[in-house]
Amino acid sequence: MLSAIKFTRLLAAILTLLMTVSIMTDANAETDPENTLLMQLKDGQVVIAMRPDLAPNHVKRIKELVREKFYDGIVFHRVIAGFMAQTGDPTGTGTGGSGTRLKAEFSDEPHVRGTVSMARSSDPDSADSQFFIVFARARHLDGQYTVWGQVVAGMEYVAKIKRGDQSANGIVDDPDKIITLRVAADVK
Repeated sequence: MLSAIKFTRLLAAILTLLMTVSIMTDANAETDPENTLLMQLKDGQVVIAMRPDLAPNHVKRIKELVREKFYDGIVFHRVIAGFMAQTGDPTGTGTGGSGTRLKAEFSDEPHVRGTVSMARSSDPDSADSQFFIVFARARHLDGQYTVWGQVVAGMEYVAKIKRGDQSANGIVDDPDKIITLRVAADVK
């Protein structure tokens, strides 16, 4: 017999799974290689379905950077256990970017396990090249950050990214990196 706590946890896990399946069914009735990213990490390949329906300008800019191979070799400089892994800063410090700021494209899309969103400063229109992948439901991010993708395969590899020091806000010593990031349509 399940205790009330175990039942609640099971129900929450089932609801999160159903939400993720619904998100991916709505956004990607069929695979769209032009809006799919293939991220190679040390432990395996991560597949990200981009969401131009939610954030067309962010998806366009991410694809431009990917095609320039901007993200190849960039580290996950901030990784907080149970929360998220952040990357996209060519300096590896959390203060750099590509030099192009993007106007926010906030939506009602929930931040569930595998959601990919843009990092930004306190200015809503300050997103550039940095993004993060959430490890678990993060309601406090909803409507505050531009959601532009969802991990649809390989989340187990994202879960293996080296974590940072909790007392240092997740800053990582000797961080893991993106080996390569490609638009699936460009991969032969």
